[in-house]
Amino acid sequence: MTTYFVSRHPGALQWMQAHGPAFDRHLLHLEETDLARLAPGDSVIGSLPVHLAARVCAQGAAYWNLSLNMPAHARGQELSADELRRRMGAALERFDVRKLQA
Repeated sequence: MTTYFVSRHPGALQWMQAHGPAFDRHLLHLEETDLARLAPGDSVIGSLPVHLAARVCAQGAAYWNLSLNMPAHARGQELSADELRRRMGAALERFDVRKLQA
């Protein structure tokens, strides 16, 4: 079982190292080759687009979202681990995301 942390943001990586569970691999982005490698029992932690979170869950891996209360004025800025914790209320929340057929 492998735990992946997916984020290109240094502050998110620092927050995970200080507050999150240990992870085996840090990825800047979740690529198709990474998705193909996921197995039941693996975990993926990050803030993924919903279609990628659904793929993670469809393959039997757990998806943990790095949830933030991000105000509009803070979007697009690099935030420190401390800002994520104090101002954005960073927390890990597990989601089961499924694609529904139309």
